[in-house]
Amino acid sequence: MNWQGLELSILGPACLAGLLVLSTHVPLGQQVLARGIIFIDLAIAQIAALGVILAQYFGMDEQGIGVEIAAGVAALAGGALLTWTDRKWPDYQEPLIGTLFVLAATGGLLLLANNPHGSEHLKDLLVGQILWVDMHRLIGVAALSAALLAVMWWRRAHLAGPLFYALFALAITASVQLVGVYLVFASLIIPALATVGVTGVRRLVVAYAIGAAGYIAGLVLSAVLDLPSGAMIVWTLAGCGLVGRGLVSLRVRKNGVAAVGEMI
Repeated sequence: MNWQGLELSILGPACLAGLLVLSTHVPLGQQVLARGIIFIDLAIAQIAALGVILAQYFGMDEQGIGVEIAAGVAALAGGALLTWTDRKWPDYQEPLIGTLFVLAATGGLLLLANNPHGSEHLKDLLVGQILWVDMHRLIGVAALSAALLAVMWWRRAHLAGPLFYALFALAITASVQLVGVYLVFASLIIPALATVGVTGVRRLVVAYAIGAAGYIAGLVLSAVLDLPSGAMIVWTLAGCGLVGRGLVSLRVRKNGVAAVGEMI
């Protein structure tokens, strides 16, 4: 084990990046679960990644603002398309989302086919490079996350249609280059799935706790075991989600028994 890998200068910004991703993805994940469009996050994240690949294909600087804009435009275009399909063919929205994901994923493969560093770029987009996030970049992500959370709170009773898809696309754009496509999906779905049955503000609190525990545990284990951080965090998120789900189920069962006892 490599205990020397536990450097706050590296793990601190990475942990902050994870918390910023969770700040918007936890409430959005609950919306996704309630709407039954589970794979929209994968589709939009893959479309944003396609925007990044396309920008790099045309020679834009990998760390430049042009790549960020390309990812945002691609994600918003994907969100607009899904808004239209949701109105046109609401009964087929989930298979259409899956089709869009496959097209974006294979489109990226085609663009990277003749790139000597294509496999490396693809890996970075899928599993992310959370250990190498820049604090200056996190300031912009924090500002965007705060703005998105403000709109979500303001329109919480009417978060639907184009507004939902636009917010979703912007949140995904901010996170996909920080943590990768896999962690975007895990951050959205696992905390939301683990807290099904919990209501009100308590659900958000428990979901945030599960997400934060998953990110912290994953970062620590990846540093100590010298394993890829993105992949490890996905697994620790799943583990924390299972533990959280078990505690939630236990609490619900105890409350049910108590209620029966009072009736008797």
